[in-house]
Amino acid sequence: MAAALNDVSETSRLASPVVELRQYTLKPGRRETLIALFDREFIESQEATGMTIIGQFRDRDRPDMFVWLRGFEDMAARENALTAFYDGPVWAAHRDAANATMIDSDDVLLLRPAWRVGGFDLSGLRRPALGPAENPSSGSHLPGFIEIRIHYLRPGGEAGFAERFKAEAVPLFGANGARLLGALVSEHAENTFPRLPVRAGENVFIAVTGFDDETARADLTASPVWQAFLGRAEADLAKPTEILRLSPTARSLLR
Repeated sequence: MAAALNDVSETSRLASPVVELRQYTLKPGRRETLIALFDREFIESQEATGMTIIGQFRDRDRPDMFVWLRGFEDMAARENALTAFYDGPVWAAHRDAANATMIDSDDVLLLRPAWRVGGFDLSGLRRPALGPAENPSSGSHLPGFIEIRIHYLRPGGEAGFAERFKAEAVPLFGANGARLLGALVSEHAENTFPRLPVRAGENVFIAVTGFDDETARADLTASPVWQAFLGRAEADLAKPTEILRLSPTARSLLR
C-alpha cells in the first residue's frame, strides 16, 4: 500500500527567494544513519520555524556525501528560522547523533533565483509521510534522478550567464526529456547566521534538472546545441563545472 501523503501548504513559502545548497561529507558508512534521522526528525521541525526543506539526496557517485536544499523568504527570515531551530528542543535532542555522522558540514552555497521565475516551484508537490525504514539499496538506484550543475563564474558574470542559459539552454530541456527544476545564482548578502558558515566570495550559476533515467540525460548531453552552449560557456568559467548526480530520499519533496 502506498504511504499516505501530506499536502505542501503556505504557497507564500514555495518560491524560496533565498536557498542554501548544503553538501555534507560523512564518516564512512554513516549516510543511512543520517538520512533516517533527518527524514524522521529534521523536516517538520525545521519547517515549523518558517523555512522550506526543498529536497534531500544521496549522491550517486560519492557514497559518503549527503546533499540537501532548504529555502527561506529572505535573509531576515533565514536568521529567525535558523535561530529558532538550532536553539530549539529538536536540535538539542538530536544534534549529537547527527554530528556523529559528519566529517564536514561547511560546504554551503547561499543562493537566490536566477530569474523572477527561476526558483523552485513546489506548488502541487506532496511529501510522503513518514513510513517504514527506507531500503537504501533500492532508494539509491531508482531510475530517475536529479542533477545539479554548479557553474563557477568569473566575478560579476552571473546575470549574463543566466540570461544566456535561459535563451540558449532551457529550450533544449523539454525536447530532450529533461525538466529544469530550478535555476539559481549566488546570493551575496552578508550571512545572517554566522554560526553556520557559507562559502563567501563564490560566483555561481546553478541548474537543478530532473531526468527520468540515464537515457534522458544522455540525449541532452549528445545534443549538438547543448554541446555548443557548453563550449561557449567555457570562457565564462573561473574553474571547472561541478556536477552532482543525486537520488532523492524517501521524503524528499523535490524529486
